[in-house]
Amino acid sequence: MDIQDSWLVLLPAIITVCVAVVSRRPIESLLAGTLVGLLMLGPTTALDQFSSTLLEVMMSETIAWVIIVCGLMGSLIMLLLRAGAVDAFSGVLAAKAKSSKSALMYTWLLGIIVFIDDYLNALAVGASMRKVTDQFRVSREKLAYVVDSTAAPICVLVPISTWAVFYAGLFQESGFAEEGQGMGLYISAIPYMIYPIAAVLLVPLVALGIIPALGPMKTAERRAAHEPVSDPIDPADEHRTSMSGREIGLHHFLLPLATLIGFTLWYELDVQIGVIASVALTILLFGAQRLLAWTQMFDAVIDGIKMMLPALTIVVIAFVFKEVNDQLGLPSFVIKNVAPLMTPLFFPVITFLTMALISFATGSSWGVFAIAIPIILPLAASVGVSMPLAIGALLSASAFGSHACFYSDATVLAAQGSGCDVIDHALTQIPYALIAAAISCIGLTLIAAF
Repeated sequence: MDIQDSWLVLLPAIITVCVAVVSRRPIESLLAGTLVGLLMLGPTTALDQFSSTLLEVMMSETIAWVIIVCGLMGSLIMLLLRAGAVDAFSGVLAAKAKSSKSALMYTWLLGIIVFIDDYLNALAVGASMRKVTDQFRVSREKLAYVVDSTAAPICVLVPISTWAVFYAGLFQESGFAEEGQGMGLYISAIPYMIYPIAAVLLVPLVALGIIPALGPMKTAERRAAHEPVSDPIDPADEHRTSMSGREIGLHHFLLPLATLIGFTLWYELDVQIGVIASVALTILLFGAQRLLAWTQMFDAVIDGIKMMLPALTIVVIAFVFKEVNDQLGLPSFVIKNVAPLMTPLFFPVITFLTMALISFATGSSWGVFAIAIPIILPLAASVGVSMPLAIGALLSASAFGSHACFYSDATVLAAQGSGCDVIDHALTQIPYALIAAAISCIGLTLIAAF
């Protein structure tokens, strides 16, 4: 029997998740799953396949964009750290925050404000709020959970975000929306995107203690309450230098962030142009005010890129893993096997569960859906399910994959920005992601019924 027609196509994903839980090391886990997948494709050609797939991934426009945007976001964060702008921002919020609950609520609100892109959200919000939440002995894992829950979920719900632009274009390319009507179709589906709505609304309940710390999060919170928080990704303190004795104000943090958001919006949600402009203008601003020497600023730019290398490595290997799963036919196999179960009542929830499983297994919140949309949406039309409801179920699954997967780009960057281990973040977050997923299943079924 052909491997691509059997449940064996799930084996690489299962091995990856199991190794990640046991070893708590995402790169090795992804490599293990990738190796198993390549051996399944062809034992004698596994090395050649790995080399060619890695080269293909590294040459893709998507990975080039990720490297540029995340690398320069690291540079911007390091510039703000070295100049003391993050301390100034944290100091203002720390003065307003009176407890761990209010510190987490400020984090949630900031995450909602920075809605343009989940990468920008995960890195900027986490880095700017670490010192505030540290002051109240909030665990980095809880901070990462709040940041991650207002990264992809918020970007899905706001129609002026990179997610909305991507999916609106995909609807048009696939022929499900007329030219220029893709965004209208996307907006019509927002009320049915139950998972991101649930994930965002769960955060204040967790922050305020209405929903208690669960499982690994309880352990992390107990540890943070009794042990000083170490900061593995902030090497800025030893390099921070005052050249002129100038007082660092709140505007030194807000102006670069406003520049980043402003240029991104001006250039039609092009985050790459936004971050390039923000880094350039931050260097000019800090240089003109002599907050840092020019050499120190360019050292900060390089160090910021270096800071992002572990996260970028995980993202690259995750893309290789996704390509191997695509070659095995994982998305098509799962969709084909659940298609006979589709009825008008259960179509939305089965779509959500199936695509959430695929997105979680592959770590892909965009690529897999380019394959799924031409299959799922015609199937929805054939069984009499409304297009907005079907799209809402698909986008809910996409948000779940980005939010919950141990090695998705959003999970990795939220952990990086918040200063905690990726697997620790994933394990502490998963109970809350599953609660939101359960709410989604109930909500989608009720909507389909009524």
